[in-house]
Amino acid sequence: MSAALLSPRMSLVKPSPTLAITDNAKALKAKGMDVIALAQGEPDMDTPANICEAAIKAIRGGQTRYTAVNGTVELKRAIARKFLRDHGMTIAPDDVIVCTGGKQVLFNALVATIGEGDEVLIPAPYWVSYPDMVVLAGGKSVSVECDATVDFKLTPELLAKAITPRTKWLILNSPSNPTGSVYTEGDLKALGQVLIAHPNVLVMVDDMYEKLLFDGAKFFTLAQVVPEIADRVLTVNGVSKAYCMTGWRIGYGHGPSWLIGAMSAIQSQSTSNPSSISQAAALEALDGPQDFIAAHNVIFERRRDMVVKLLNECEGITCLKPQGAFYVYPSCAGVLGKTTPKGVKINSDFDFANALLDEKLVAVVPGSAFGLAPYFRISYATSDDILKDACQRIKAFCASLMA
Repeated sequence: MSAALLSPRMSLVKPSPTLAITDNAKALKAKGMDVIALAQGEPDMDTPANICEAAIKAIRGGQTRYTAVNGTVELKRAIARKFLRDHGMTIAPDDVIVCTGGKQVLFNALVATIGEGDEVLIPAPYWVSYPDMVVLAGGKSVSVECDATVDFKLTPELLAKAITPRTKWLILNSPSNPTGSVYTEGDLKALGQVLIAHPNVLVMVDDMYEKLLFDGAKFFTLAQVVPEIADRVLTVNGVSKAYCMTGWRIGYGHGPSWLIGAMSAIQSQSTSNPSSISQAAALEALDGPQDFIAAHNVIFERRRDMVVKLLNECEGITCLKPQGAFYVYPSCAGVLGKTTPKGVKINSDFDFANALLDEKLVAVVPGSAFGLAPYFRISYATSDDILKDACQRIKAFCASLMA
């Protein structure tokens, strides 16, 4: 009876596979099992002390009341300074919205714009939440497959082929979750030329991992590189990843005033303002010292190199070396059709991930959750020793499989 009371739309929405696998791993750990969880995308470093102190100061200073619905003036000005500093873009603080995490920025924008029959182009592999957000907003998610031959990145040819008269949005994510691929300036310019020819297509740019870059890679954002379409680009970012503030729940977006206004109206009738304390902390994050980010990237790059090397030593596994974020997205195509010592046939990346957790207690996310199989995602945002142990278990698991 209770299921009949739900909206029919709920039948199209899937729980987050990442969180589900993480919860499963925690449950096994609670039973005393030696589980290694590599599913959740969260830095293992603590929030820097100066950011925490700013939050404490805000509490003691009485900054515990409602703020403006779409963020404090001070934080929106800091975000404008960040755009100028990092991208050479002069933006108006009034064209900024601050939300409870990057997810809310994305969701507000989709709810504000999606109409019946509207399509949203999402390059696959993609962050697991994008398609479900589109469904909840009443739209249709259109996956555009971008495999390893194109470094998991959308090409101008693929984009031009995918656009239809019903296309409302394109979502771009760089560095990518789950692959770590980074769009170069040239990549974005080429995509921009296609978009210039389609003035009715809005673009949602998810830059959440922009500061996590390796091998000297440089970050560019679409509105910076293709200013001709800036009036229909929503640039989404936040403090979760680079500033190790996942639990503080602050994301922000910059876009045309008509869109930011509509998103703010939705927020006023849903969550209202983000936490006043978290906003004070985010202000310090953006305006305070930035040197720790480079130090963290040295650690992440070392871990990436180690994990890629060890995974490529596993029988049947191949792994590209990404230039950003803290994920790798290896292929498990070479183990499909094989059987585990427990007699389980590996017919898919989902089977691979389940059997790996069951037999070697390593939790990874199957690529099918991200729209492109047969791959799996590993987050290397954990210690070197844990990563070595995990890779050794994966290698042993692969070696144990029988043709």
